[in-house]
Amino acid sequence: MEALSVVIPVYNEEACLDGLLAEVRAAVGDDPDRVEVLVVDDGSTDGTAGILRRWLEEWPALRVLTFAANAGQSAAMAAGFRAASHDHVVAMDGDGQSDPADIMKLASRLDEFPVVCGYRAERRDTWSKRWGSRLANAVRRRVTGDTIIDIGCSLKAFHREPLQKIPYFEGSHRFLPVLLAMQGCSITQVPVHHRPRSAGTSKYSNWGRLKRTWVDLLGVRWLQSRALRYLVSEDSAHHQAAGSQPAATDTAVRHRAAAE
Repeated sequence: MEALSVVIPVYNEEACLDGLLAEVRAAVGDDPDRVEVLVVDDGSTDGTAGILRRWLEEWPALRVLTFAANAGQSAAMAAGFRAASHDHVVAMDGDGQSDPADIMKLASRLDEFPVVCGYRAERRDTWSKRWGSRLANAVRRRVTGDTIIDIGCSLKAFHREPLQKIPYFEGSHRFLPVLLAMQGCSITQVPVHHRPRSAGTSKYSNWGRLKRTWVDLLGVRWLQSRALRYLVSEDSAHHQAAGSQPAATDTAVRHRAAAE
């Protein structure tokens, strides 16, 4: 398996961070040549920074990026992706609801697909959150035409290169599979475990998320509607002089919904 970067944004997660990092370490190991765990501290104001400093002293695979002030999950994700050293990247939230034991399950599928989306086969949170998630997924699929089962599941795996090409904006972390599909990436989906939050508090409410997401959704739909779609071929004097077939038969390049 390819070397792996794991990106985890955190914000005021002192209550569950020790347990989460212990589980991630058990799942991915200690070899810094094979794995790096990039924790992005999104301007935490609790004891998160102190916990991370302690872990840095004992875990050679850990890297910590620290924001001067809270900038949001999309910014934290983007910073982690851009800092990732390896071609295979797994992202997950820092609240402990995703199971680190699923990290390698998703990473193993990156040999076949550039995007692997986890979906929570059995949700372990409140009825209101489950209802809100179902509604949001249905509306998003209707607007964008995508087929992602559970885009709100934070556990996803990617090839690093396409992550560098998509536009990042406030709320972009909610639409990563859609944005990557616009770059021509194929996607597979696998069931993952979901757990109730054991400590700390959620940073989102259904209403707060809805207000933000609706505007973002319209923006993503606009990007889809304006994406460039074309088939290009090339002929050159070199090919003609060499008596070879025109390059068009060999090097036609499909740009499938490429957003430029």
